[in-house]
Amino acid sequence: MLRAKARRAQEDDHGDPLDAAQERRVRAVLALGGVPQADLPDGVQQVRLRLLERTASGREAPRDVSAWAAVVASNLAMDWHRAKRRQERLGERLASLREPAHPSGEDTSLLSLTVARGLDDLPDAQRQVVVLRFFADLPVRSIAEELGVPEGTVKSRLHTAVRALRDRLHEDEVV
Repeated sequence: MLRAKARRAQEDDHGDPLDAAQERRVRAVLALGGVPQADLPDGVQQVRLRLLERTASGREAPRDVSAWAAVVASNLAMDWHRAKRRQERLGERLASLREPAHPSGEDTSLLSLTVARGLDDLPDAQRQVVVLRFFADLPVRSIAEELGVPEGTVKSRLHTAVRALRDRLHEDEVV
């Protein structure tokens, strides 16, 4: 009972649900959990926010705020690692999509620049189907369904766009 009164008095005085010792403990748990130094202030704020949300929702305050905050900090550290792994996997997937088909160098840069300029010159409908087909790797049927046009229209736009891009590459003497 005395602890709860002291805790409420502290919250009223400073508006901060965590005292300095609790904050140090939360920082330590986050750091030991592998959260980088730069992310520790955000982790502490998350613990504060969850405590405030708990109080605002009408639930009673935890019996031992320090222990509760340590558990929440530990959970946040695990969430941080999960998010990091998810981000790394996404980065790997994107990197595998970007791997060049041929060696990088001046020729590849020129080819990329010419293709980009060629795409800019295409009408919107043709550019859209080229991007969906060759960059997003969607089949013609899916493109037609998503755009609400017949498959023949998609094929026609693709044919016209590819011919225009091929002509552009020959004009610029890239191929």
